[in-house]
Amino acid sequence: MSIYIDKNKCIGCGKCAEICPGNLLQIKNRRAEIRDVRDCWGCTACVKICPKNAIYYQLSADLGGAGSKLSVKNSQTNLTWIVNKSNGEIISINIDKTQSNKY
Repeated sequence: MSIYIDKNKCIGCGKCAEICPGNLLQIKNRRAEIRDVRDCWGCTACVKICPKNAIYYQLSADLGGAGSKLSVKNSQTNLTWIVNKSNGEIISINIDKTQSNKY
């Protein structure tokens, strides 16, 4: 499991680099990149903070992902977790931010 950065979507804002607890992300040539994906903790902080939905969490087969990508659309009141499965199926899970700490 690791993150994937879509450089075509990335605007180089640096929010992901600021929030990464492992200090693994950096901005190079106006785009985010990860220093070494093997060091990624899988916390998804960068996925949640990205304003352009340019960072995905690659789900491995042991999580039932088999190549699926997990991303997040972050609005003022909701987080919408989106799973793009390798077979083309899309699953969305909407979380109300005011209720998210109850889980």
